[in-house]
Amino acid sequence: MFDPASLTLIAITDDARDGLDKLIARALLAVEGGATMIQLRLKDADPRTQVEAARRLVSAVSVPVVVNDRADIAMAAGAAGVHLGADDTPAMLVRKFAGPEFIIGASVGDDKEVALAEGADYAGIGPVFESATKHDAGTALGIVELARLARACGPLPSVAVGGVTADRAAEIMEGAEEAGVRGVAVVRAIFGASHPDEAARAIRRAMAR
Repeated sequence: MFDPASLTLIAITDDARDGLDKLIARALLAVEGGATMIQLRLKDADPRTQVEAARRLVSAVSVPVVVNDRADIAMAAGAAGVHLGADDTPAMLVRKFAGPEFIIGASVGDDKEVALAEGADYAGIGPVFESATKHDAGTALGIVELARLARACGPLPSVAVGGVTADRAAEIMEGAEEAGVRGVAVVRAIFGASHPDEAARAIRRAMAR
C-alpha cells in the first residue's frame, strides 16, 4: 500500500555507467543514508537490462522501487510502481490494468499536466531548478511556481524535482511544504556523489531544519 512518507527523499538512478553491481551498491548507500524510495531511470538501457536492474533493486533495497516511464517493465520486475512522464500512458489508464496497490507517480510541469496526473498517487513537479541530468526538462519553475502547481494538484501529494541539492531542499520545504510538497527527488546530488549515503543524510538533515 502506498505510504506518502516514502516520498520524503526519492533517489533517482543515473546511467549504469560502471555496471549494475555498482548501481545497486549506490542505491543501497542512498537508502542507508535516508532515501525513502528508489526510482530506476536508465534511459539508454534496453528493456531486458531495465528488467534485470529493477529486479535486483527490488531484492536489494528495503524501500519501494519505481521504474521510470515503463509500467510493463515495473510489473514484470515486481517493482512497487512506475513514474510516468507527460508523454507516457496517462496515469488513469495505467491504474486500470495495474490495480490499486501499484504506485503511480506523474510528472507535472504546467497546468495542463496537472490534469494528466489524475489517477496517480503523487505528482513529481519540476524542474524546480535547472537540471543537469535531464536536458529536455524545460525551464526552471522556481519555488513560487512549485507551490502553485502543488496546490493545483489538490489532495495529491507532490515532490520537487530538478536541480535539487541539500541547500535547495531546505529552501523547497520552507517555501512549499504547506502547499502539499512532501519531499524531493534527486539524481546527481546522490547518485553522482562519491558517498551517496553521506549525500542523502545531508539532504535529510537540510529538510528537517
